[in-house]
Formats: sequence, structure tokens, C-alpha cells
Amino acid sequence: MSVSAQGPPVVAVVGATATGKSDLALDLAETLDGEIVNADASQLYRGMDIGTAKTPVGQRRGIPHHQLDVLEVTDEASVAAYQMHARADLAGVRAAGRRPVVVGGSGLYVRALLDRLEIPPTDPVVRARWEAALAERGVAELYAVLRERDPVAADRVEPGNGRRIVRALEVVELTGRPFSATLPTRELLQPTVMVGLRAPRPVLAARIAGRVLRMWRDGLLEEVAHLDTLGLRRGRTAARALGYAQALAQLDGILTEEQAQEQTVLATRRFARRQEAWFGADPRIRWVEHDAPDRVGRALALIRAG
Repeated sequence: MSVSAQGPPVVAVVGATATGKSDLALDLAETLDGEIVNADASQLYRGMDIGTAKTPVGQRRGIPHHQLDVLEVTDEASVAAYQMHARADLAGVRAAGRRPVVVGGSGLYVRALLDRLEIPPTDPVVRARWEAALAERGVAELYAVLRERDPVAADRVEPGNGRRIVRALEVVELTGRPFSATLPTRELLQPTVMVGLRAPRPVLAARIAGRVLRMWRDGLLEEVAHLDTLGLRRGRTAARALGYAQALAQLDGILTEEQAQEQTVLATRRFARRQEAWFGADPRIRWVEHDAPDRVGRALALIRAG
């Protein structure tokens, strides 16, 4: 689907988790007469609120939000489906004469929405075969297979990321083309200003720890217990979300509360480092410090400068 390039640039607020992206996006949307389009994969799920730091409805200032609560926890998140629906939302916001403000830290989802990105096909039988091979042969051996079949993709996939390795091998088998041929390029579909929020790593680590503690205090365990009755464990992607996997383990008695929180903090810090690497490598992003007193003004100046 093509996205209209009419009107002022799209605004995208990106960066690592716990840097305050949602608040800045609200401020910008309020100032620019905008509507928000979510690009956080976990916030697509209905009922996954506390653990994803989803902005409560009562705190959205009456600003329309798109691509929130569009999946059940039993659904598998799909970049291809997100691309189609989120681009339709982007065009709808434009058609209404308002400014789209994209916000999220899921790098591939941001790219799928904003950049020219071909989503390769999928086949559950082929994927299942490679997943079985992963379980039987291990991630190192499958990474070696990927290195042999598509060395460019192997350079861009973490050696320990079994899920991405399986996906790459699936695409190579289905298309006969390198998976690397479908990786995103930095070519925007329409004029876009990308504003990144950043924080020093020690500060970010402290903010993550504080967020995780609040998640449990605010009732994450109860939220997960309820979602469990709706089939959370059957979901391929929802059950793996940060905090949710650890809360399930606590409910099962595998982890204590302290262990579940500690593991969530560590996993979130690792995720934040991956986000920093992903967004930090994109020269189009213009950075603002997360705690700058005039961060809204700085972001607006960047947006107006185009």
C-alpha cells in the first residue's frame, strides 16, 4: 500500500524502552494537532497494559491512538499485517487533515511502517521444520547453515537469535532468494522527521529497574493471571513479552517474585541495548536527551526544520 506524501512530515518518536517516548509523543500530538500510531509490538495486544507501559485511556488527552489493542493474546504478531494496517491508519490520519505521530521502540515495526520494506512470505510447515531443526541441532549449527546459505543475512542476525535464524532460513527456502534481499533499506516512503530519545546507560538501567518494580506494584501479576485464562500461554509472541514470561513463571512457582523482577530487569536491559544499537545506527534520527527541560521545544524545532 502506498502512503500519501501530502501534508507536513510524519513525526516518529523512537528510542530505547523507559526513555519517555509516550509522553513526548502525546505532547507533540497535542501541539501539532496529531494522532498517534503505535509501533510497539507488545502494545498491539488487548489486555497487555501494565507490562507494556501502555498509556491508559484516561491519560491520552483525548488524542486518538491507533494500533493499540488490535490483537488477542492468542494471536501471533505479524510485521506484514502490522505494515498493512498501520499504513492504512497513517493514511487515514492524513485524510482527516491531522499529523501522524508514530511512537514505539520496536525497530522493525517502525521500519515496516515508514520505510520501503518488502515483507517476505511465510509458511507454517516450512517454519515448523526449521524450528524442529533448531530444537534438535541447536542455534549454533543453524547459524552455520545460514552463514553458508546467506552470509550477508548472517552478518546482520545475532548468532544467538534462534527465531530470526529460523525466519531467515524459511525465507531462503520459500523464495530461493537471500533473506538479506528483503531486509529493510533506509528509504522513507514519505517525508518523516524521526526524533530519538536517549539516556545514559546507568540512568536507563535505573529507570528500567524502577519501571519493573512499579509493574508488579500496579498489578502485573493479576493482569497476567487474567490473561492466562484467555489463552496467553497459547500465544506464540504475547507469552514471550518482557515481564509476561517472568510473571507466568512466578505464577507457576518456578520463580519467586524477587527472581521474576530481577530477570525482567535484566531482560529489559538487554532489550534496551539492542534498541540503542538498532536506532543508533540510523543516521536519520535526531536525538534529544530524555530529561532535557525543553525537550518538547527541542523536538518541535527539529520537526519544523524538517
